[in-house]
Amino acid sequence: MEIPYIVNPRKDTGLINSKIAIWLFLASEVMLFGGFFSAYVYLRLGADYPWPERTLPVLPGLINTFILIGSSVTVVFAWVALKLGNWRQFQVYMGITVACAAIFMVLKGIEYNVKFHHQAARLHDYTVVEGHLGYELKDGADTHHPKGGDYVLDRNGKKIEENMIRVVAEKVTFAVKRFHAPWVNEMLAEAEHAKSEIKLAADIKAVTEEGKEPVTLAKAGEPLSLELLEKIKKQQLDALEYNAALRTDALRMEWKETKDANPGKRGWQLASDVNIDMDALAPRLLTEISTVEFTVNPPTRLLFKPRDIKESPTSSRLRDDTVIAGAMEASPMVFHNLDAIDFQWLVMKAKEKGISPETAIANSWLMKNSEFVREAWAWHLARNVKKQEVLNQRFGFSQDGKTPQQTLTHKELYRLGWKDLGEMGVETKGVKIGGVAKIKEEFMGPNYNARGEKTFPHLSVPREEIRHAAKFSPAWNTYYAIYFTITGLHGLHVIGGALVLLYYLVFGRKMFLSDPEWLANRVEVGGLFWHFVDLVWIFAFPIFYLM
Repeated sequence: MEIPYIVNPRKDTGLINSKIAIWLFLASEVMLFGGFFSAYVYLRLGADYPWPERTLPVLPGLINTFILIGSSVTVVFAWVALKLGNWRQFQVYMGITVACAAIFMVLKGIEYNVKFHHQAARLHDYTVVEGHLGYELKDGADTHHPKGGDYVLDRNGKKIEENMIRVVAEKVTFAVKRFHAPWVNEMLAEAEHAKSEIKLAADIKAVTEEGKEPVTLAKAGEPLSLELLEKIKKQQLDALEYNAALRTDALRMEWKETKDANPGKRGWQLASDVNIDMDALAPRLLTEISTVEFTVNPPTRLLFKPRDIKESPTSSRLRDDTVIAGAMEASPMVFHNLDAIDFQWLVMKAKEKGISPETAIANSWLMKNSEFVREAWAWHLARNVKKQEVLNQRFGFSQDGKTPQQTLTHKELYRLGWKDLGEMGVETKGVKIGGVAKIKEEFMGPNYNARGEKTFPHLSVPREEIRHAAKFSPAWNTYYAIYFTITGLHGLHVIGGALVLLYYLVFGRKMFLSDPEWLANRVEVGGLFWHFVDLVWIFAFPIFYLM
């Protein structure tokens, strides 16, 4: 049986089946991306923090825009070549289209990689600092131009990022049901490296069978191992299952007796009278072991990523509810390339409290503890005065002769980006690149290798001063969460569309020889989808990169 309207269009619509299907699919796609773009606009207009503006490098986004526009043209040329029966031209144009998709994704991957290595931190006073983290250096190493042998290495020979939480563990208490095996192995390896021992603090005894005496599952002094934890976990799960069944049976019996004693009443009327006699049930219950404690002798320093631990001065908790008792060492976040200082959020909070921006900035932790920041801010204020004078000359004043018609934006007033710091470094003769006194805009941001002392300095921020920290990832703020959602979903569409077009390029020869019109129709449908992918990016580029 032949399916109609695959090659020849319907008389009532003038369309073949696949073209109707792709238009219906694209209608759903419009609703999907339309919802995302609408949400972005809504959240931006209602944001309760300074929304990032023009934070993405324009050059890769602009290149990707022309790449997709060009690929939309070549996919049309490929379709025309099929309609004209020219297979060789089809191969050339479709090959260019697929190559453009590959270049687009490579550039997007580079952009993502840069974001995932760029660190940001919001302090408790709402100051935001940005830059790149360094690695722990040996005493006496050159902090500005370290060499390979200047870094402190962990037991695996890897450099230690200066954004780790350091805890000197004296005791470790595991949540039996939730312990994370890789962290257990890491603790064991660190203890072995430090020639320390992690041993059970006390005997583990449990009733494993109803009516029997407790048995010893593990004795004090046994070394920590995954096998030991799994053994205790099995007992815990078995006990929970058995005890839950006992409680369910007891509750069922209580309901039956209560209903028999109160005929005619509904369940909700009897609920307050139904109670399990836990004292009578207790002798039958098996022992539930929720936690197990180990001692660390001698105490050993353990390193954890900030997202994995909730630290405190004397006791810290991992995400799997493991509690580590011991003092937390100084665990600062160290920027080896500080490339942005942002007081916008601090100023916003200060105005809400009726505090002047100047006072709030002067009292910030950065201004009090960093000589470089004080110098940079003084230079920034002086430059802003010159900028405002230029605006006054160009746009003039209002009728009262005092109020400028045009003023600097909030971002220009209270934020120093890497270009600003580069300009400051040039003016203070801190850097010269290739004999040219300026910081060149790199494809992936500033050229840190050409840094000077007055350009991208080091900054150490104590852990207790940090309110929130993350790479430029969805975890940093709402802007990046939406950015990665929309561009990531768009990237999946690019990959999916490119794979379909690549299929026609690689395996289309047989279809072309048997029924060239059928292949042309399929390529046309694929081209419609590809145009939609291009259209989505044309909306995304100005929203994320230019606004």
